[in-house]
Amino acid sequence: MMRVVIGQFTEISEETMKFGKQLGINSCQLNRPVLPGTAQWEYEDLLALRLECEKYGMKLEAIENTPFDWYLKPMLGIEGRDEQIEHYKTTIRNMGRAGIPILGYHFMPNSVWRTPRKTGRGGAIVTSFDMELAMKYQPKAGIDAAAADPDITVQRLEDEGPNRFISEEEMWDNYTYFIKAIIPVAEEAGVKLALHPDDPPVPELGGIGRLFYKFENFKRAMEIADSDAWGLDLCLGCCSEMPGGASSVKQMIEYFGPLGKILYVHFRDVQGTVPNFQECFLGEGNYNPAEVMLMLKRNGFSGFMSTDHVPVIVNDSAWQHRSRAHAIGYLQGLIEMTELK
Repeated sequence: MMRVVIGQFTEISEETMKFGKQLGINSCQLNRPVLPGTAQWEYEDLLALRLECEKYGMKLEAIENTPFDWYLKPMLGIEGRDEQIEHYKTTIRNMGRAGIPILGYHFMPNSVWRTPRKTGRGGAIVTSFDMELAMKYQPKAGIDAAAADPDITVQRLEDEGPNRFISEEEMWDNYTYFIKAIIPVAEEAGVKLALHPDDPPVPELGGIGRLFYKFENFKRAMEIADSDAWGLDLCLGCCSEMPGGASSVKQMIEYFGPLGKILYVHFRDVQGTVPNFQECFLGEGNYNPAEVMLMLKRNGFSGFMSTDHVPVIVNDSAWQHRSRAHAIGYLQGLIEMTELK
């Protein structure tokens, strides 16, 4: 049954768990949880994480993202990738032993890019992306783009970064090498791997080609993996950022939903599409949230969804409890609506 989880936090606290329970939520997902380890997560620590969630009456549905640098070398296809892949395999095995069924990941070596924030509805602060602004900060050899201007919030490679362009096809070679190595381990461990789309969904940024910016490339990745352990963290916001906006969201749901490949959903939206968009509240973006929720159900999705990130509203906390509560209530209402259809 479709359900909402609390997510996008790194440490379990009584406050966070009570917040979720008070909103009628019974499961959670942690993003890059704070656990011991410099290259992999150990079984005992993962088990303790799961049991700590259960202590509060919360099921740990998934972990989203290991630390970024734990698989940076495989993403770049550089020396040392085999060692990092072996550690990644160990993390997957340990997750399976600990009873944590899904590991979310992305394949963006230079991560998420945003340009200066904008003002949204009622003065709320929202993230945005403008390719024209981002192009001014494309890195040159030895220069960190993020350091060029404090208003340009991009994550750049540091010591590991190549001083040359990496093509999309090279990135495909890197992804194939990585996924072919870890998929058999995931199958054996009973862990599913959930791929997040690129954000923003563009063919190249910062001298590095990107892969998961259009529908056809997700199909290609699925065919490369050729496994029941391969699936999607379907970030509706990223899909809405793609050219086509709402139509891109629908295309992803209608194709991958019936295949059982949507493992979980980030339910957020934007206004506009690449090369220029900004995030927004649900209901004022590119797609109709009620229509999309119905599409998810009708195309076989029965998993969990999270609010992902949300606009910054007045007097909110650092984790944005107020804004998340608004989005969670919105999603819970939409799920109730689908039960009437």
